Amino acid sequence: MDTTNMTNHLAVIATNRFGMGARDHEIKEAQSDPQGWLGTHLISPALDNSLPDSWAVINQYAEFRAIKNTEKSGQKPGNQNAMMAPLRRTYFQFCSDTLTRSISSEHSFSWRLLDFFSNHFSVSAQGGLMAPLAPTLEREAIAPNLFGSFADLLVAVETHPAMLIYLDNEKSIGSDSRQANYLKKKAKKTRGMNENLAREILELHTMGVNGGYQLEDIQELAKAITGWSVARPEKEEGHGFLFRERAHQPGQRNVLGKTYPDTGASQGETILRDLAVHPATARYVSWKLARHMISDQPPADLVEKMQEQWLKTSGNLKEVITVLIQHPQSWQIEQQKLKTPREFLVSVCRATDGVSPRKKNREQQSRMLVNTLTAMGHKPFGAGSPAGYADISSAWDGSDALLTRIDWTNRWVESLKKRVDPLTLMDTTLGEQMASDSRTIIGRAESRQQGLSLLLLSPEFMRR
Repeated sequence: MDTTNMTNHLAVIATNRFGMGARDHEIKEAQSDPQGWLGTHLISPALDNSLPDSWAVINQYAEFRAIKNTEKSGQKPGNQNAMMAPLRRTYFQFCSDTLTRSISSEHSFSWRLLDFFSNHFSVSAQGGLMAPLAPTLEREAIAPNLFGSFADLLVAVETHPAMLIYLDNEKSIGSDSRQANYLKKKAKKTRGMNENLAREILELHTMGVNGGYQLEDIQELAKAITGWSVARPEKEEGHGFLFRERAHQPGQRNVLGKTYPDTGASQGETILRDLAVHPATARYVSWKLARHMISDQPPADLVEKMQEQWLKTSGNLKEVITVLIQHPQSWQIEQQKLKTPREFLVSVCRATDGVSPRKKNREQQSRMLVNTLTAMGHKPFGAGSPAGYADISSAWDGSDALLTRIDWTNRWVESLKKRVDPLTLMDTTLGEQMASDSRTIIGRAESRQQGLSLLLLSPEFMRR
């Protein structure tokens, strides 16, 4: 392969494997220095700050609950669907914001990383409060800490209202806490301690299921974070994270062989910061990141180098990601990852300039894209599990899933107002990575629309 073809291949890899899909000018921009081009993307994604924050969402839901309680007391009932409509609209606004910005962004690698960590710290919009609250986790905790220390990211995530409420920690009460003792004296039932958040911190967020921790470590961590709760607007407790000292299990904790004195709210945070720099965490998160970016079976040497940098820099994510970018095994020509529905949809829109903040009816068009992801089995914040959506190709290559993509792609191509030449688009989005057989098939298409559909559904475009 000559030098020109190789630089084109590397630019395509930069824009499609690392980025969210090439726009019409990006391959040309990335050709001179693909790694350096990606390095310019390592900035926190810019989101619409005019949208409600988590406290506003919680307050809005509290008002909805107050109205429902009024109805139960015998007053005239209202229309529940109408009352929930603002909360559902907020959910769509959040999802639309991230989708449209990832489509139009000049730094799409940062948006891929945001998607990765949002799925790594998965929370599900399961209706009620969690529907509009789940998206605030990535906006308030993940995006601002995307290129800082993993310890800061971890603490921000685990103390965020969306995570605390999703995994039922906001009502976790230590068995020997002052609140538990008070309820015992009054012969009242208590919810007791909840281990959900502690279990997922160790199993999913840090060390991984084979990280070497024991059941006792889960229980000790769960005790350390009793009292980690969320302020209630109706009680005028402020907003966001709230440490309820009365619910905290007193005493020192022993996690992974290390003893932590009882320092109240900071006891759990100290444990989290130690977990963030544990070798098992460094290896597990590095492996997941390499699997997401490069291959379902990521190269062992790549993972090892990322782990080494993690431990060397105390979990500096920008440094670890830079090792990923610079490692030669990240730049193999073969495309080994099938795009998830979200990746596919975003890359199609980026290629065809299908969504732009300048277009009219942006909200309606964005809602359509969110509904499309739902139909494809990839609803935003819809994994239904703290483990998030599967990140391997076999999870997305079923016949029904591919038929859904084909159907949507054909309808999308028909809806495009701008005339797009498939052969020109092929060169600007895939360049030399397009196989000669695919070029021949697309070139023989009976119409421009058919050629576009064949291009967007080709193996080269569907993979990265």
